[in-house]
Amino acid sequence: MGDPLGIGAEIILKALSRWKGRSSIKVFGDPHLLKELPRGELQPISLGSSGRKPTAEEAGQASVAYLDAAMAAWRSGGIDALVTAPIAKHHVNLAGFPFPGHTEYLAAQTKTEKFAMMMAGPKLKVTLVTIHEPLKRVPELLSVAKILETIEITHRALRERFGIAKPRLAVCGLNPHAGEEGLLGREEIELIAPAIAEARRRGFDCAGPKVPDAVFHEAYQGNWDALVCMYHDQGLIPFKMVHFADGVNVTLGLPLVRTSPDHGTAFDIAGQGKADPSSMIAALKLAEEMLG
Repeated sequence: MGDPLGIGAEIILKALSRWKGRSSIKVFGDPHLLKELPRGELQPISLGSSGRKPTAEEAGQASVAYLDAAMAAWRSGGIDALVTAPIAKHHVNLAGFPFPGHTEYLAAQTKTEKFAMMMAGPKLKVTLVTIHEPLKRVPELLSVAKILETIEITHRALRERFGIAKPRLAVCGLNPHAGEEGLLGREEIELIAPAIAEARRRGFDCAGPKVPDAVFHEAYQGNWDALVCMYHDQGLIPFKMVHFADGVNVTLGLPLVRTSPDHGTAFDIAGQGKADPSSMIAALKLAEEMLG
């Protein structure tokens, strides 16, 4: 259900009232907020704050409890795919959650060492080499191995989960103008280009380092099936410009399908009935499609 102070419960209720998928649904969350569930089987998780507005720390504890219960169900064979409503990183941090987000938590829970975060929409798909990292740390976190790994994970997911027989990938440069032959940075020469060369040697159709401010237009026109981006905002700012309402967050590399809406908790409109469930509906639809 995500953070109980956010719009998670609202978008779940709205999405399940409109969604026409064939899958059976289990919803892990607060029974007070989900008591009018229009579809699916409620897995009620009541904490001490149920029935009143929780504190930030209690909201974080609840967010983690819903996740833990869902993953316990997966381990016992009770679910095949996980669709997560948004959590607040500050709240789960107060509750002692040692991960920067869902992606890293799920990798740890499933003992997955090689994983990637993808944002998927009808027009654009972007995968991130680094995820929830401060911008100043990105250059030091990049490596030939990490970039190559992200290319491989993306390529495999496009074939196995999205049904694209021959994926076409473009890899973004890190710096403006993709480094301008080293004048604006050498990461393209020393890290990104060698990773692309090795990916090609292994048979992947990928190109780059591509100029970041131009390649998104190419992908939007249908020239690429996915873009591999070096850091969070490089991929998500243009993606959300196009797919704010229907984009889906997908964790690649896990032994289960995991999707999520591409927006946050929206505390500013929580409880007002204003939340748009389009991205949650898209997340449910894509999870079902990825299961095949």
